[in-house]
Amino acid sequence: MTSETIDIQDSGHNTILTEEEKAGLRLPLNFKDELDQAEAVNISKAQSWALLRKRSISPKKILTEEWLKGLHEKMYGDVWNWAGTYRRSDKNIGVEWWKIPIELKTLLDDANYWITDTSPNRLSSDQIAIQLSHRSVHIHPFPNGNGRWSRLLADVLVVGLGEKAFSWGSGSVLDDNLLRRNYIDALHDADRNYDYRALSAFARN
Repeated sequence: MTSETIDIQDSGHNTILTEEEKAGLRLPLNFKDELDQAEAVNISKAQSWALLRKRSISPKKILTEEWLKGLHEKMYGDVWNWAGTYRRSDKNIGVEWWKIPIELKTLLDDANYWITDTSPNRLSSDQIAIQLSHRSVHIHPFPNGNGRWSRLLADVLVVGLGEKAFSWGSGSVLDDNLLRRNYIDALHDADRNYDYRALSAFARN
């Protein structure tokens, strides 16, 4: 959420959530660290559901609007009422809200073409998953959680294509702030020049 927060000094030096930030919560949470923890637990459950299974999910099933929305609901549905539903307002990033279904349909059509392409210049499994992740986060279909959703989406697809899930910088010795900066810089390279080299390198770091 983009709402302003109020800093208070309590025994945990925690930040209290505003009423605007709590709008849509399924749980009676009052502090930022409580929210972060609840989301982390929910996302971990979704990762296990999506990736720790005997048989990977087929790309054909993944590359549908229903499955994309369902993945977001799996990741955030224990915490937020709006999980798995498209945003209904414009933000400072992402396409205009009414274009979301159109843009996602185009992306899914492209991705389905990429995985069936047999030409000499066809994209690798990593390239397909990375471009899907980048374009999906660029569309920014949900009220929140788009970055983590797009990365898990890429993980599930690349596993479905027979490769290992991405690390997304988890093998780096850099601190979290610098990792996030590197990730954002890599996204900007893809935004400006359709240059996916930095994003691919970060994903496999």
